[in-house]
Amino acid sequence: MAKPSFPHVLSLLLLILLLTLSPLPGTFAARKLSLKEATIDDIQLAFKHNQLTSRQLVQYYLAQIRKLNPVLKGVLEVNPDALHLADKTDYERKTKAPVSLLSKLHGIPILNPCTFSDPCGSSSGSAISVAANLAMVSLGTETDGSILCPSGYNSVVGIKPTIGLTSRAGVVPISQRQDTVGPICRTVADAAYVLDAIAGIDHKDIATIETSKYIPKGAYAQFLRCDGLRGKRIGILRAFYDFGNDTSLAQTFEKHLTILRKAGAILVDNLEVANWTEIYSSSNEFKCILEGEKIKEYGQELFLAAEATNGFGKTEKAALLNLARWTRNGLVRLVTEKKLDALVTPKADFSSVLAIGGAPGLIVPAGYENNGRPAGICFGGLRGSEPKLIEIAYAFEQATKIRKPPSFNGLKF
Repeated sequence: MAKPSFPHVLSLLLLILLLTLSPLPGTFAARKLSLKEATIDDIQLAFKHNQLTSRQLVQYYLAQIRKLNPVLKGVLEVNPDALHLADKTDYERKTKAPVSLLSKLHGIPILNPCTFSDPCGSSSGSAISVAANLAMVSLGTETDGSILCPSGYNSVVGIKPTIGLTSRAGVVPISQRQDTVGPICRTVADAAYVLDAIAGIDHKDIATIETSKYIPKGAYAQFLRCDGLRGKRIGILRAFYDFGNDTSLAQTFEKHLTILRKAGAILVDNLEVANWTEIYSSSNEFKCILEGEKIKEYGQELFLAAEATNGFGKTEKAALLNLARWTRNGLVRLVTEKKLDALVTPKADFSSVLAIGGAPGLIVPAGYENNGRPAGICFGGLRGSEPKLIEIAYAFEQATKIRKPPSFNGLKF
């Protein structure tokens, strides 16, 4: 399957904020359309009925970024061509150009920010921005937890795809066997639409050629089913259900397991992934991946440590063989022998097991800890199991509807 080309999908990428725009209200009064918490389907319907233009949508998000970003620090830079690209898509839609019919994302800006501050991971800017309505949808990158963890912390949806399902071309690499790019959105549906747009073959990333076999005919959005939990065998890894003194969160997750059962899932309890405590990642792999890169410019200790090595030797090759063996004897054997469709864990603590196996994970808002921090529920599976994970996560999301916008009480903007 060829990788879809979507130059007309707007990119609000990475510290240049356009300060010449006048703020737009969150609701266009004459049209009764609220952009706060709007979904892709909401926006496409507004486009169809001439209630909204791409230019107005981009102006709204630029105004939000200008207002909130000095405090939230979720966006590093905005594409200076964003308004020009918005005008172009408005024209394509007005003239009914074929390209305007190709993608759910046509005319919708995509945010791909990065921040180096808490909460949780290098893609936290993507999660913060979507949660705070600085953007409708965004992209994140993950080596181990950098999509799943910030998504959970910000009460949004994150998909960490199978390695090679989406192209890593242009992404600063850390580990070729673990790096992946995936959507961070407010709903499972929006995440599925973005995954449809970015999954596919890119000859600049040879891993996408082999992995394209997992892409379903008819796209991922077809798996957005309210009955998606019916008949699914889901394994419970109790080692990850230690909530300490947070009895409220423990009760919340037990209720969620009950919801899964009532929705038709078959829960297989008290399972354990062999060798999960031994899973780790070798920084020596970075040397080979970063060949030719000016890693010293990034000023990151991990990259510098990798550059100081001699690359792959016997020790490193043995470590990679261990990772493959642990995945084969752990995650793969458990899911296969128990005939599971997915595993379920609280938060993103299971991310390392998924990372070293190149396996997908999908996290959905699940509740709040004692300190008020949001917590997600994570569904993981074998490589290529995104369709099942989307079915499960969407059905859970529709049955619970837990997400709510963040409160900015006490913050000065």
